Amino acid sequence: MPYLNHAGTSCPKPEPVRAAVTAALEAPASSWNHDFEAGHRRVAAAFGLAGPERLLLTPGGTSALAAALGDVPWRPGDRLVVSGLEHHALHRPALACRARGVELEVLPRGAPGVDGVPAPVDLEACERTLERGGVRVVAFTAACNVTGELLPVTALTELAHAHGAWVLLDAAQVAGWLPLDVTALDLDMLAFAGHKGLQAPWGLGGLYVAPHVELATPAASCALPAAGAAGESAPGATPAPCAPMPGWCDTGSVDRAALAGAAAALDWLDSPARADRLARARRLVQRFDSGARVLPGLRLLGPEDPEARMPTRAFLPEGRRPSEVAAALAARDVHLGAGLLCAPLAQQTLGTAPDGVLRLSVGPTCSPDDIDAALDALGHVLGR
Repeated sequence: MPYLNHAGTSCPKPEPVRAAVTAALEAPASSWNHDFEAGHRRVAAAFGLAGPERLLLTPGGTSALAAALGDVPWRPGDRLVVSGLEHHALHRPALACRARGVELEVLPRGAPGVDGVPAPVDLEACERTLERGGVRVVAFTAACNVTGELLPVTALTELAHAHGAWVLLDAAQVAGWLPLDVTALDLDMLAFAGHKGLQAPWGLGGLYVAPHVELATPAASCALPAAGAAGESAPGATPAPCAPMPGWCDTGSVDRAALAGAAAALDWLDSPARADRLARARRLVQRFDSGARVLPGLRLLGPEDPEARMPTRAFLPEGRRPSEVAAALAARDVHLGAGLLCAPLAQQTLGTAPDGVLRLSVGPTCSPDDIDAALDALGHVLGR
């Protein structure tokens, strides 16, 4: 079964991940705290952290982004800047900030490159926006989940910091694929999801908050420094009226089984055998591109340069709705992403709303045979 929707959820999960989940579900209660702390430290280490104190584990990337934007100490008149290629997980809480008197600004795309595709963000427009003052946060995805195109993380971060704004990075599409050392990247906040490139099960994400960032978290009894793995105050701790960042009580219980799976997934990804997984995955997408270009009526979206995007290719079938084509492919046991892909803002920016796109995205377990089977099925479905 060619499963080619890894930008949505990775599948199948590696065998060590499945084994770790089963072991966590069967573990005695006496081991829960130890196992939680070990898993928490392992995940924190994947983001360049010496300890887990500034990494809140959440039920997913969506809850992490909502907690981050919801707990920024906004003042009426503050400004929040986002890119036009955002997933709804970031755009929705950004929209909600307007009810608190925050001005939301969406950055336009930049000038077309040599391939005719616009740059993901107009950096000059971003600088002009920041120069007007009042920007509290610049929040953006590291890679568009629709087209896979990479945003200029370093350039946007430097611009934001030069004008006194915090940076919130949505790393859902790149975690597990690209190095993400939060200190080296000079990030103020980072949110991630575990079930995509990290190869972890559903039900786990996280939010990193830098030590210099103080959020306004209305938590009466779960200040993070005093919280235990179960979310209860440590013995003798004095409840704080306002925690400096969200805690376990603010985002919900951590899925211990998913955490165990995430720790095992990180070990699996760190194997030398998978050191070149991104390059191999990009070559598979190039293989699809070559075959797709000889199928009449298909329009490929996104940058041509494979280094400019994740191993993802969005495309449009002429005269057919993407969801209809995806259903026909699924009937042939070929599974792609289709429709708005939980990114209505990105689809509007790309000009592909309201029907969205077809999206092929590969993972470390995909093979050339999967690509060839997908192209064969696509040719039959399109009648060519």
